Amino acid sequence: MGARAQYVVVESGAWQRYYSHWAANRVVDDLLPGPAAATRCFRANREIDEWLDDVWCEGAALVDHDRRILLWFASPDDWADHRAARAVLARTWPGWDVRFAHDGMGDLTHHLGLDRDLTRRPGWFEPFEPSGFADSEYPEPCSVVSLRLPDGSVRAWGSDWEPIEHLAAGPGLIDLLAASPATPVLTDMPYGGVHLDPQARTVSLWAVQTVAGIHNWPLPRWENWTLDFRGVDHTEQARTLPADFPFPHLPLTAALRRLSDGLGTPPPDNGPLLARAMAVSGPEGTAPVVNPAALVAHEPADPTPAELARLRTALDELVAGAEAG
Repeated sequence: MGARAQYVVVESGAWQRYYSHWAANRVVDDLLPGPAAATRCFRANREIDEWLDDVWCEGAALVDHDRRILLWFASPDDWADHRAARAVLARTWPGWDVRFAHDGMGDLTHHLGLDRDLTRRPGWFEPFEPSGFADSEYPEPCSVVSLRLPDGSVRAWGSDWEPIEHLAAGPGLIDLLAASPATPVLTDMPYGGVHLDPQARTVSLWAVQTVAGIHNWPLPRWENWTLDFRGVDHTEQARTLPADFPFPHLPLTAALRRLSDGLGTPPPDNGPLLARAMAVSGPEGTAPVVNPAALVAHEPADPTPAELARLRTALDELVAGAEAG
């Protein structure tokens, strides 16, 4: 139970790790006011001497004051929320290299000179043999996969799979794609996309979420293929998609307003949730046990008036720009 987050602060050549049991969905909120406020927030939470692994860590941030680098990832947001957060961070972390940690904890450990696999769960990448594709169960796809056909044309499909799942399916996915029926035109932006070019033996991938293991290329069954990893940049695939299957053009106004409305909102009180969990009878008379860490509330960012004013100014300017088109 919980949404665990790990924070790392690097300063004067040393680094410390911190932990919050409930902060994975608040990582962005803690980062928005800037590096000083974020660092105070991290240090107000519990210092630990261990790493969370990719299973239990659902959000994280590393603030390197020596090199002025921010690495972060958080519980999945949609495309607009992610892009809005990045737009604000670009303004409230001036002079910093702000990077989304696509490899999850692997990017954080790598930054510190440690092995990317230090926090990788066993069996983190499990290839499978796909038996079908485009069996959509949801009104909006998680990702878009496109394929360049032998005649040079491109087809595209909405997919319920996460971007990395297409790579787990291996090149055998290509024949299934070519035989798949069309899927509905997009009305919302997906979390990511994959483009396959069998003639060039190239895979291109972008995502606004973690794609753990993306730097372990070649992944199993993709030997002799080249990976073109685009980070969060969807524009290359946008140029590749056929004219009848475009990415929708969505303004960031609503997402920016959500960030603005959330300023100063305290973390939720998880006491009632824990009380209900404790009241549930276990099997054969066993009693539920609550992780002691779950009883420790998250200490959120507490920006100074000057930091809050700069953040509000950044949001107001971004909203005005979004509304102006």
